Amino acid sequence: MMIQKVSCHFKSIISGDIKDHALHSRERRYQAELQSSRLECVPVEFGDYHPLKAITVTDAKSRRGARKGSTSSSSSSSSSVALDPLSSMLDGTDPLSMFAAASAVEDLGRKKREEEVVGTDFEPWSAKRGEILARFTTTEKLSIVSIYHSSAKIFPGSSAVSEKVRTRLEELDDQEEGSQRELLNLSQQEYANRIEELNQSLKEAWATDQKVKALKIVIQCSKLLSDTSVIQFYPSKFVLITDILDTFGRLVYDRISSMCSADSQTLPDSFTAADVNDTAKETCLNWFFKIASIRELIPRLYVEAAILKCNRFLNKTGIQETLPRLTAMIRGIGDPLVAVYARAYLCRVGMEVAPQLKDSLNRNFFDLLSTFRQIHGDSVQNQLVLQHVEIPQYLTLYSPAIHWILQCVAYRAPDPLLTEMMERCKKLGNNALLLNSVMWAFRAEFVAARATDFIGMIKDCDEAGFPKHLLFGSLGRSLACADPPEAERLTILNEAWKVITKIRGPQDYIHCAEIWVEFTCRHFTKREVNTVLADIIKHLTPDRAFEDAYPLLQSVIQKILTYFHDFSVLFSMERFLPFLDMFQKDGVRVAVCRTIMEVFIKHQLEPTRDPVILNALLHVCKAMHDSVNAMTLEDEKRSLSLLISGFIRMVWFGRDFEQQLSFCVEARATFCNLEPLLVQLIHTVNQLAMETRRMMRGNHSRKTAAFVRACAAYSFITIPSLSSIFCRLSLYLLSGQVALANQCLSQADAFFKAAVSLLPEVPRTISVEGKSRSSESLLLDFINNFFAMLLVVPDHPEHGVLYLVRGVLNMVQDYTWEDNGDAKVKVYISALPLLAAMSQETYLYSIPKVDSNETLYGGDPKFLTEIDKLCETLISQVLDYLKTLGREENTVRRQGSLSFSLFSSLLAHGDLRNNKLNQLAVNLWNLNHKHGCSDTRTSVRTLEYIKQQAQQPGMAHIGDMVQRLTLQSRT
Repeated sequence: MMIQKVSCHFKSIISGDIKDHALHSRERRYQAELQSSRLECVPVEFGDYHPLKAITVTDAKSRRGARKGSTSSSSSSSSSVALDPLSSMLDGTDPLSMFAAASAVEDLGRKKREEEVVGTDFEPWSAKRGEILARFTTTEKLSIVSIYHSSAKIFPGSSAVSEKVRTRLEELDDQEEGSQRELLNLSQQEYANRIEELNQSLKEAWATDQKVKALKIVIQCSKLLSDTSVIQFYPSKFVLITDILDTFGRLVYDRISSMCSADSQTLPDSFTAADVNDTAKETCLNWFFKIASIRELIPRLYVEAAILKCNRFLNKTGIQETLPRLTAMIRGIGDPLVAVYARAYLCRVGMEVAPQLKDSLNRNFFDLLSTFRQIHGDSVQNQLVLQHVEIPQYLTLYSPAIHWILQCVAYRAPDPLLTEMMERCKKLGNNALLLNSVMWAFRAEFVAARATDFIGMIKDCDEAGFPKHLLFGSLGRSLACADPPEAERLTILNEAWKVITKIRGPQDYIHCAEIWVEFTCRHFTKREVNTVLADIIKHLTPDRAFEDAYPLLQSVIQKILTYFHDFSVLFSMERFLPFLDMFQKDGVRVAVCRTIMEVFIKHQLEPTRDPVILNALLHVCKAMHDSVNAMTLEDEKRSLSLLISGFIRMVWFGRDFEQQLSFCVEARATFCNLEPLLVQLIHTVNQLAMETRRMMRGNHSRKTAAFVRACAAYSFITIPSLSSIFCRLSLYLLSGQVALANQCLSQADAFFKAAVSLLPEVPRTISVEGKSRSSESLLLDFINNFFAMLLVVPDHPEHGVLYLVRGVLNMVQDYTWEDNGDAKVKVYISALPLLAAMSQETYLYSIPKVDSNETLYGGDPKFLTEIDKLCETLISQVLDYLKTLGREENTVRRQGSLSFSLFSSLLAHGDLRNNKLNQLAVNLWNLNHKHGCSDTRTSVRTLEYIKQQAQQPGMAHIGDMVQRLTLQSRT
């Protein structure tokens, strides 16, 4: 019965006269409506109020005497706090937060314990490991001993312990009877892979309780450290093998520690030997006895150093007594290279286990000094001749070990000790190697304060043994971290650059010069930096040597940009742009340009019109733009566009608007391949037009009127070159608004007509992040925005009434919408509020100095009749569509939604005193509720709103309508 009744109403309305089912817009008083809809303003006591404070719900009865609308969050006997349901389910404990908090507490405790003796300012060995492996390589063939262990022997249970130990010691001596084989002719990578295999074999043997096999692997690996047949690979070999030793030491320590925890009581970090049970102590002693039985010095030394930490299980002073003994054992190693790395390993273990024992660290360093002359002995010289290794190359092999020893000794050492060490190094002949390590390892503040003394020591060094430019490079690194006395800075730079500029090899030169660039930028002006850049260009231009130094040249640029943020100063350096021209490889050139633009955008706080900056940055941005091609990824294009857009936004010529427009014209020609830049330029020009309007206070002169028309022409010409159709639509709308605000009516009309003519070209689907998406929602959004603008657009005298509105609606009628969509009808419904607003005597909003249709027509009845006709057509189209939807069961939900939308429009804008319009609204409400598909909450709130409106003066007819609006149940 209900459906027939609704259909009957539809037929009666459609068959009536035009005036019967036109919208009949009600008269609106916008200011009065605005005042009546304002929220009540309540003073807030900010001392008691905070937006993030917990919400307090208070019983109204208990607060009857309180002032109305109070937002005070103070609690009362009847108040309750609204809890977060997730927090209440978890009893206030988030499991992820609990784990994170527990981990943070644990990390903090461990970090605090470490910082008691070794702080974060101490560079760990792990930070040096990768650099050593990458630096010390070889193409020579290497050899390694591979261990093949036979199946483990089974000891009878009745065997005496001493016999079992004796048998295991015999197994350790069994190195020659088929248990090992030497692998020859291995490349460096194969050698490293084999070392890693041995590391895994060690772990597997330990996991399967083959402790003897594990010890054999460690002993054989340690023996490799006595082999210097491929001497230039020795530092890397040391790193690889000490990894195995570290693994072994950790396994032994964890094994003994687990034996102490057998009673399910974990040893505390600060345990003593008294806390260790007898079984663990016996096992620990057994390991030390096994290691003591190793015949060769080097494996015995390294393996015992690896388990040095296990001395804690035996007695309190074990480590303190063992370190001096191991230090003395190293004196028995004849090869100075092998000995210095053994000292480095002992210092590394000592810093990890007992960093407070400085005496053994100092003893290692002073022993190194006493044996330093061996480096220039005959045996070493003969070995270098056999391996065809030069002295400078050989000396660099010592650097990692000596650096580490000095770092350990100098860590938090008092200045008198550092001074004594420096004086001892000065007394040695050929001390360049030690001096280099001193400058690397000592505190930068110590070196910087005595920079003049170090320069004197560098001058006294022999150039043949260790190149002076390496020494100046080490000094430069320290001075980049700490400042020397101000009076000495210029002298230091001059003395250093006298040596640097004489370096012949381009690579050696740039390695040293790059370090000193930071010192120059940090303490001197653009004059000195410009001189340094000129010298770099002079050295690297011949034979295009700069092509092999791009990373270092990039570092030079980064250091300059770190200290020079004033780009007027930067680009006033005569040699800066020629320096940039050395970056001729496309990828590197773009990376450098990106770096420059990132610094400019970050530090340039005010717009600029400096021609020096603009010309230079246009050159930089053009280099980035020209790198774009068909193979460039979208992310790269987006990134480059953001940087160049940042530059465009920072260009502002003040009141010289013509110069600003000329810049945009030039930029459009320069950056034509990146659409986001064209969009930015259009926005810039629109902003320029609005700035002109602001300056003229809306009263354009003949000159400024011509200028804003030129701005509109710029946008009108540029927009069609964009590929994104929605971008074009939005810019047509925006530019039309700007033109209209500047009283350029013909230009605004052209923008709006261009937008309307572009609407039929909108595809049904668009690509969003590589996926196909429907464009319907975007199109609806645009049309709604366009309708909002059309309220203030005056009709063209040569076209019909509401020609732009009719043009949009005609496009909507002819457009191919989605088959199962309601977009067309939604547009029709959206047009009704626009037409209702156009029929008012005074419009809701207007543009200053632009006469809208309210002024042009002045409420002419013919104009209102045209609006009524258009409304009639739209409502008829919507009603016909609703009847079509009612024929199928699967479309009744869509029917209900659209009927409610039309009802809302009639309620807000229609004159419901008209009986037939009133009846239409009631029928639409009933149709929405007929099939139980309506949103009950929305319906209830709508009814409440209608009842409130009925109480307003002159709205009694709405109260009568409320009586006929009923809520249908879903059952």
